[in-house]
Order: sequence, then structure tokens, then C-alpha cells
Amino acid sequence: MVQIDKANIRRRKARLEACAAYLKAEFIGIDAIIDSLLDYIQVWYLLPELLTRPVIVNLWGMTGVGKTDLVRKTVRFLDLQERFAEIELSNSDQSSWVATVAKKLNDHALQDEKPAIILFDEIQRFNTLDREGKPVPQTKFTDFWELLSDGRLSKKSKDDLDSFLFNYLSNKRKNEAARARGEEVTTPDGLSSWDAMLLKKSLGLDISLEDMVALTEDQMIELIMQAKQQKKIYEPVNHAKTLIIISGNLDEAFAMAHETSEADVDADIYHAFTEKITAVDIKNALTRKFRPEQVARFGNIHLIYRSLRRRDFEALIQKEIDRVGRQMREKAGIELTVGPAVNRLIYRNGVFPVQGVRPVFSSVVDILEANVSKFMFAALMDGADRLHVDYDTAGERVVATYGGRTLHVPYVGRMDAIRRDNEADAVANISVHEAGHAVLYMLVMGMAPLQLKSKLANSYAGGFAFPHHVYATKQGILDKIKVYLAGGIAEDVVFGEGRASVGRRHDRDQATRLAVDFVRKYGFDETFQAVYNIDEKPYEMDSSVTDQPVERLISGLVAVVRATLEEHRPLLLDLSRELNERGTLEPAQMKATAGRHGVEVSLRKEGYMAIAGYAKLLADA
Repeated sequence: MVQIDKANIRRRKARLEACAAYLKAEFIGIDAIIDSLLDYIQVWYLLPELLTRPVIVNLWGMTGVGKTDLVRKTVRFLDLQERFAEIELSNSDQSSWVATVAKKLNDHALQDEKPAIILFDEIQRFNTLDREGKPVPQTKFTDFWELLSDGRLSKKSKDDLDSFLFNYLSNKRKNEAARARGEEVTTPDGLSSWDAMLLKKSLGLDISLEDMVALTEDQMIELIMQAKQQKKIYEPVNHAKTLIIISGNLDEAFAMAHETSEADVDADIYHAFTEKITAVDIKNALTRKFRPEQVARFGNIHLIYRSLRRRDFEALIQKEIDRVGRQMREKAGIELTVGPAVNRLIYRNGVFPVQGVRPVFSSVVDILEANVSKFMFAALMDGADRLHVDYDTAGERVVATYGGRTLHVPYVGRMDAIRRDNEADAVANISVHEAGHAVLYMLVMGMAPLQLKSKLANSYAGGFAFPHHVYATKQGILDKIKVYLAGGIAEDVVFGEGRASVGRRHDRDQATRLAVDFVRKYGFDETFQAVYNIDEKPYEMDSSVTDQPVERLISGLVAVVRATLEEHRPLLLDLSRELNERGTLEPAQMKATAGRHGVEVSLRKEGYMAIAGYAKLLADA
């Protein structure tokens, strides 16, 4: 029967609560993840003796959201560094011909069946299926699946001990023969510190390394022989008291993860899309990398990081500004205050939502710390104890005020400079193109897009109209095709067909894909009810049979879109001019412009899904 130390449990419980408070002060926007992680490790931390199999917790999210750092700081706060191993699994691991989890844990002295934490980080670099879904020949870390299955790792203690004895005795005989010939002996007779460490691990002894080195030969051999007679050393190591944390960036589940250079899409939009990712999506993503029975071994505890919201990035920026101020106060005795224009400058130039927090840290150094250091020395020389720093957006300069003096340093944010350098004619062309998408979107969807931009932080001029999630239906697909086609056709309507740009290429690709699926996959064209997209040889059908219906479908929708934009030409022109002037329009601004032209649209937040009222339709049927 397990003896429960209630006082110790209370102390550890209080330690966990303190850990939660500490982590929430360290990290921005992941309070729910912190609470969930500590809830799941609570039993392991308070009463590991009750566990019969390891606790497995999975952390999934895009880069830069704090997965690895959260685990490290938790371990450090709980003073568990000596019982912690951080392992990266990879099919291309070059550390040995046959890499195993057991060997990695043995190197960390964690094969002793005592409570421990193992972080398997960057798991996306490890896979057992290739991109085509075919099994990958596995030679490395195959025992990872044993560990996840029942928490047991096989070991080769008998072979290890026999090998150790053979090498030890062979070395001794060589030394004796060398001495008999009068030769110098270069290797010691007794246990080296390395041999002692290996023997201690193999025998599972709970004695110090110094005591191991001090063993006589007879004592050492007696320990080995006793161990060989005990069956336990041949049994697998039981990791039932181990907390296993698996962490990775699953791009297969986070579709926007590849948009790493995107600095203009509102962070709240990305957050809303990641909020819809569920454990089912995670499991589906894992099945593209691992076999079904292996996916099952990851368990059901999947903590999914959401992309940070705008307010999270704003809080992070303020936290970094406070850190800079605190350091200046402590090291130079100067009280620093920072104007809100600096916060906005850092956000515009430092926030890439898909890249997480790292670019923000870099931008704080580039924008604030580098400039503040120049002003700090001037303030010190003048004996000032207060320094205020702000940004003059119109004048493009950082402004410092101290002791009645004002200094200016010219500064243009790196992303601002790229946005500014977009050529005026290209921006005008893009503004019409994106306004075309927005007008059709408002007309067919009845709501304003989430965001409309024609000036991006990109060396090439570009823009976008960001949509909501639209539930896939027959009419929904037709509407999406029309929205895709509207950008290029808007250029025809405003500038004339001869001046239309090739910016429609991606739109037409997407429109064609939807039209092909409309006919060949979903059977929405009543003339073609067979599926023409099956790849397996026995089921392949001649897709050219449906080429003409697809062409007719798109051509017909082109005519509809052209007539619609001609009808609403005043709205198209007004929206294009506003977008060209500002570079970005928010939903409320688009709604106001549409309203002036008699088009009423609604405002829907990020995460809203446009779907028919099926429940009411069913009730009324």
C-alpha cells in the first residue's frame, strides 16, 4: 500500500500554483495552455507512485508561440533539471548508426524507473511515412513507439555486463603481459571514471561515482555476478513514472503556417482560424506522417496553441518596452517613458503573426533599444534623470525629450519602407483588383470581407481581400468562383481589357479548381454524376469528357460577374479610390461605402462561418 505524505502533497500543490502564476507572467496569450498543462501533470507531480503508465501530453502550434520554452521554464521552476531530458527525434540523426531513445535516456541517467520528464521536441522532423504515404525504412528511434505504448524500454544488461567483464579482464591480462616484458603500461588496471559510470548505469546502483571507482576487483566482479543472477536487470525499464511531453509544428494542421513573410494580415484573423483547429485535425495531420497504430500511441491529450491575437502582440510589445525602461532605470538611473506611436511603429514593423514572438523581440532591439542608447548617453552627459521617447510618424523620426532639450533621429521602419516604396501606379492597379473581389464578396455573401489591402510589406506590390470561412455548398462554390474572377474583371471594367494585368493568374487557378470539383467530384452538374478524380487505375475515368462543361461553367460566371460589376461601377470606383488612398480598409469602412451606394452588408467577426440555417430548414420541412 502506498504511503501518502499529505504535507508533502500540500507543499507540491502550492508549488504548482506558484508555477502557474510565474508562467502566466512570463508568457503572453497562452494562459489556457498553461492551466491545461499543469492540470495534466498534477497527478504525476503530486503522486507519481500511483501511475501505472506514463502521462503523455502533446503540444502543437506554429513556430514562436512558446512550446519548448514553456516546458523548460516549468522544469526550472519546479527544480527538476536533473530529472529532465530534451530529445529531438529525426530519421537523419547522425549521432550513431542506430539511435535509440533508450540510449538517449541512458546518457541522461534516466533509465532508473524514477519520476522524470522527457520532452520530445520538433517531432515534425520525425516520420514513418513519406509524402506519398508509403512506409519509410526505420532504423532509428524505433523504441519510441515502445515507450509510448506501455512505458517500457527494453535493455541489454546481460550483453552489456558480459562485454564489460570481457573488456576489463582482457585489459588486465594485456597489462600483466606488458609488465612481464618490461614494457610501460598506458592503461590503468582498475575502473576508470568512464567505466565506473557505465557499470553503475548497467547495474542500476544507487551509490556515488567515487565509491564505484574505489571498488576492488573482487567487489566489482561480485556485484556483476550478483546482478547477472537477478532477473530484474534483464527486464524492460518501466517508465510508468515518466511525464512524456511531445511538441511540434504541424504544418499539415496549421494551413497558414507557410505564410511566414505575411506582415499585413490582421493577427486576429489568423487567431480565429487557428481556434477552429481541433484534436481531430491534429490526428488527421499526424496520419500523414505516421501509421495509424502509431498515431494512436500519441494519446488524446492534445494542447493546441492558437496564433497570438492583436492584443497579445500589443501586450508583448508593452512588456518589452517596460523591460527596456526597467533596465535603464537600474543601470543608468534614468526614468524612461515611451509614447504610444513607438508601440504602433514596433507593431507595424515587427509583427509577423505566423512567426510568433521572435520577430517582435528583434524589432524592439532595432527600433527602441538601438535609438534609446543614443539618447541615454546624451541625457547622462547633461545630468538628466528623465527621458521621453516618441515617434513622429509624419516626419519619420524618433524624438527624444529630456531636461528641456529635444533630439531627433531619422528613422523609417523596415516594413514601412517596403510599403512606402510600392509604386503608385501598381498600387492603383491592385486597389481596383482587390476592390473588385470585395464588391462581389459583399454582393453575394451579404457581409464585408475581414480585411482589404493594396499596400503590403513586400518587395513586390500586392494586396488581398481576406474572406470568412464559407461552408461548402453548391451555391457557395459558385459564389466563391465569382469572387475569385471579380478581381481581374474589375480591371477590365475600370481600365479597359487591354490594360488588365496578369495579377488574375492565381485567382483563375483557384476558380478553375473549384469548377473542376463542382463537376468532376461533387456531381453538382446533373449531366455528370460519376467521379472523374479517382486516381486508382481500375477506377480512372477520362476527365476530358468534362472539360467543356467546366469551360462553359466558368465562361458563364465570367459574364455574370462582368455584368454585376458594370451595374455597380460607382461602388467599385469609390471603393477602389478609398483603398488606393489608404492602402487598407477595415470592414466598417467597406460597409459604410457600400451603404452610400444602396448595398447593405453585415459585419461578421473573425471565426464566423457563413452557413445556411439548416436546423430551421429541417424543422420547417
